Amino acid sequence: MSERIDEGTIKGAVDFVKIKGMETILMQMKKSICKIDGKLMGTGFFCRIKYDNKDIPCLLTNFHILDKEYIKKNSKIGISMNDNKINEDIIINEEDIIYQSIRNEYDLIIIKLKEGKDYMNNIIYLELDDNLFNKNSLKGYKSNSIYILHYPNSQDASVSYGNGITLDNDHKYDIQHKCNTSSGSSGGPILNLSTNKVIGIHKGCIQKKDGTKYNIGTFLKEPLEEIKNTKINNQINNDNLYNDFNIELKEPIHILNYHTGTVSCLTRLNDGRLVSGSMDGSIIIYNKETYKPDLIIKEHSDQVNCIIQLSSGILASCSDDNSIKLFNIKGNKYEILQNLNYHTKPVYQIIELKNKTLVSCSEACSIIFYVKDNIKYKKDYQISTNGNCWDIIQTKDNEICYNEDNNETICFYDLLERKVKASISNISTCNMIMMTKDLLLITGKNKTSIINVNNYKLLRIINVPEASYIFGVCILNQNMLLTGDWENTIRQWRIEGDNLILVSKKENAHDSWITSLVNLGNGNIVSGSFDKTIKIW
Repeated sequence: MSERIDEGTIKGAVDFVKIKGMETILMQMKKSICKIDGKLMGTGFFCRIKYDNKDIPCLLTNFHILDKEYIKKNSKIGISMNDNKINEDIIINEEDIIYQSIRNEYDLIIIKLKEGKDYMNNIIYLELDDNLFNKNSLKGYKSNSIYILHYPNSQDASVSYGNGITLDNDHKYDIQHKCNTSSGSSGGPILNLSTNKVIGIHKGCIQKKDGTKYNIGTFLKEPLEEIKNTKINNQINNDNLYNDFNIELKEPIHILNYHTGTVSCLTRLNDGRLVSGSMDGSIIIYNKETYKPDLIIKEHSDQVNCIIQLSSGILASCSDDNSIKLFNIKGNKYEILQNLNYHTKPVYQIIELKNKTLVSCSEACSIIFYVKDNIKYKKDYQISTNGNCWDIIQTKDNEICYNEDNNETICFYDLLERKVKASISNISTCNMIMMTKDLLLITGKNKTSIINVNNYKLLRIINVPEASYIFGVCILNQNMLLTGDWENTIRQWRIEGDNLILVSKKENAHDSWITSLVNLGNGNIVSGSFDKTIKIW
């Protein structure tokens, strides 16, 4: 194992300026990079990127240089270029961010620049390599073939030469390179020596337990293909927000504090009562008038991850204790009907299909299907997944969709043929819900993805840069939905075709991140949080 550190100095690379004929190129290249004064000091570079059928002037750097505090309305980012004697404050809003990926992924942010600024007359835009290498194309890539442009120690613009790139097997998104770097180098472009075009971005330094260090970067191929092949929208322009939610979220009408652990899931019973599950292992059913507990169930020994009511009226729950439990609820009393103990690790979700089959997914990289044999459910069959499976949803009569955590892939599984029919990669998944009968909505890290389940096409990615993870989601009606995230914020979205338009947001809705949302159907919505509270709005 190795430890990621912010910056470091890697010694021993060849002196770039000794390469014949490169001194003139170097002078031009220095006009293509800038020092960035953000949360940290770093390097940025200028490229023109194909976006929305236009060549857009952009500034690229590492996400960790700016971090989320700089991704908001009227943020100022200081840039400077020593050779051009440029010192400029770039004003950005959320809509200027056409791509961002957090530190543990590509660690990349792409900012659309406003045309017509004086400083833009003095910069040179780097070209992107037509081949745009990715990890799969490293085989056979020549050594002694890359260099980076950067501001080491935030001093003068400089260039460092390296003898090739290799995979970093310890970190999913990273490549290793051997160019000289130091503090301030993060965000510098990695260029192909034979073409003098950009193939990637330098991220920082890795230190292993034995004390050895090596540099890491990431290729730009995947992020730029994502921009090219999808409609990416940043719907966080506060100037276009309505003042209030259609469902009022000004102040909660009830705050419930009955759990001793994080509120992990919420649902609504057929009789209108609210049900909650918690990390404390308990399930609480609330009186729909007073919101005081009608019934507290303490049958799980670990966190309750999901609660659903089956078409038969049976309450089903799954837990980190590896079990699924089925309850018969009668008023303020309950009885356990069955324990399903087929999983060997935490069970994250359970759903009931239209044909009454139960399906559950687990940390054990498995999905299990159950059929009813007279009164009891029994295991029918099991499929394996590539990594933890967090979420499953029925998308068609004979199809489910599930996620594979190891490769951030969602799979569409044919229930009749019992095989994966289609899959889409690079989809971060926290929650899935059918937005319409044809459109699947997937919330994840900083973004929401919309997929057409008829042709399995990724239609749109809606970036929410200020939301680290989007866990809670619920449909209000055919035109509106809500999301809740790790930034303690509830957002209301208007559904327009295959797009979502941000209508409003309630910041600081809880004291910690929002885990779940549910529509009670009576004009109220409910949010649950890591702060152990439930709020009725």
